[in-house]
Amino acid sequence: MKWHIKHHGLTVAAVLAILAAGTGVFIYSGIYNMGADDHHSQPVFAALQTLRDRSIHLRSEDIKVPALDDPQLILKGAGQYAAMCTGCHLAPGMGDSELRVGMYPQPPDLSKVRVDPKRAFWVIKHGIKMSAMPAWGMAGHDDPTIWSMVAFLEKLPGMTPAEYKAIVAKAPPDDDMDMGHDHADGSHPGMDDMPGMAGTAGSPPA
Repeated sequence: MKWHIKHHGLTVAAVLAILAAGTGVFIYSGIYNMGADDHHSQPVFAALQTLRDRSIHLRSEDIKVPALDDPQLILKGAGQYAAMCTGCHLAPGMGDSELRVGMYPQPPDLSKVRVDPKRAFWVIKHGIKMSAMPAWGMAGHDDPTIWSMVAFLEKLPGMTPAEYKAIVAKAPPDDDMDMGHDHADGSHPGMDDMPGMAGTAGSPPA
């Protein structure tokens, strides 16, 4: 019996060693195409998606969500979103940006998709490895500012282009980033790319 158990253990160890060596050879060979224009196979994509979703869930489940219905908080979040997010996550009435077209996987269109507030806060603050999602917490954005973005995301789905234009026009500038400041003509980054809105983003709503 002891010999059988020992033999079985040695077999398992040998199989694991072969698998580890094979994995190492595969990784080092460079045979796997990392180009964004060569999409993952479905099993690889599903595994990575599950890894990402479970990782975010584990780290965000204990986050305490503050009240997100304060109009001033939502207004601040609108300016933050227009300054930093529209190039990847779009806005009501906005077509794909040149940047977004070349991204894989495609970032969600947040004008159409509702995101859990805990998850949204964690992702905005910490970013996601090996994706285009930056860690805005590392870029100087404090928790209240990030919560303002989450508050705006709660209102964004279903918002019309005119409603989006109006709230962004009234939003305070993003003082943390030069790219977030209003342009000299009063427009906001991301708005000029929207169909029918070029050069009018800062104009008062009709």
